[in-house]
Amino acid sequence: MHAPGPATMRLERLRIQGLRGLHEVDLALAPGINVFVGANGAGKTSVLEAVFLLSHARSFRSGAREALLARGASRLSVFAELRLAGDRSLRLGLGREASRWEARLEGEGASLGELIAECAVTCFEPGSHALIAGAAEERRRFLDWGVFHVEHAFLDAWRRYQRALKQRNSLLRAGTDSASSLYAPWETELAELADWIDRQRDGYLARLRPSLHDCVNALLPELGVPELRYRRGWAEDRDLREQLEAQRGRDLARGHTSLGAHRADWSLAFEHAPQREHLSRGQEKLAALGCMLAQARQYADQHGDWPIICLDDLASELDEAHQAAVIAQLAESGAQVLVTGTGLPEPLRGLPHRVFHVEQGRLTPLL
Repeated sequence: MHAPGPATMRLERLRIQGLRGLHEVDLALAPGINVFVGANGAGKTSVLEAVFLLSHARSFRSGAREALLARGASRLSVFAELRLAGDRSLRLGLGREASRWEARLEGEGASLGELIAECAVTCFEPGSHALIAGAAEERRRFLDWGVFHVEHAFLDAWRRYQRALKQRNSLLRAGTDSASSLYAPWETELAELADWIDRQRDGYLARLRPSLHDCVNALLPELGVPELRYRRGWAEDRDLREQLEAQRGRDLARGHTSLGAHRADWSLAFEHAPQREHLSRGQEKLAALGCMLAQARQYADQHGDWPIICLDDLASELDEAHQAAVIAQLAESGAQVLVTGTGLPEPLRGLPHRVFHVEQGRLTPLL
């Protein structure tokens, strides 16, 4: 593996306090491949979860946010020293006390948007098949993370959209007559923001398609040509504002807004498996992995450096041939990779890597 150049984003140091079952963690990470080995339940996944938090301000695990806190802890914090393109270094941190996240950059308070704009992490883990087979929300998150790293104004637009949506839904749940003038300003705002959000999403997917085609096809050649399909969440032939006005009666019966950017979705269809139901669980995982690798490659094309890649429980999620293919691609890219497993994945034996042993929430570097 060639050594990553100064343009490769990487974590040089990681400190974790109060996260799940981890004791105080303070690690110096290698620029290339870092492997966390230990028994199931030892705390390996929590290390990746901490790194993911810095880039998403949420966990990739499902469940209540309160579950992130270690037993008996009132606060959790993740601190990192990040090396960025141009050999720039940055200290960043994320803390949670009660229900509030607090972000810091270079020791100063920052918004969550400013934090996640700096640190890019993509993750493949046991729940990743939900990207293909799960609810649309998971696919929107994937899409919107990619859009945000192209256009940072996306986060503010999405928050404004959510506020307008909440207002319209409040009117619906209150049983406000469908002829009321109270709906119009919120529907106008929803339509304007949804159009902008849709253009950003559609543009991002257009740029992602070539990488997605290559990455997914390399992992699932037997399924034939993959096709990415996008639905924006309302009919193409009419203005959203008009559609919302026409839909008020039905939305009143439902108690929520049934059209808009919050209903967008995308899917993968294959030449030899046109319906999602045609895929096995293993194929769903490989398709999700292809999407993650494509997004990482697209980020690298856009920014000149790869995001940090997390691979949780790699050996139990993929057979050895696919492990080797993924590891080879990532090693060639020079990306920093964090891998967990009960033992060292076989394809890593011939490559430079740093190993950390994890036992009962404690991490020990191994030579």
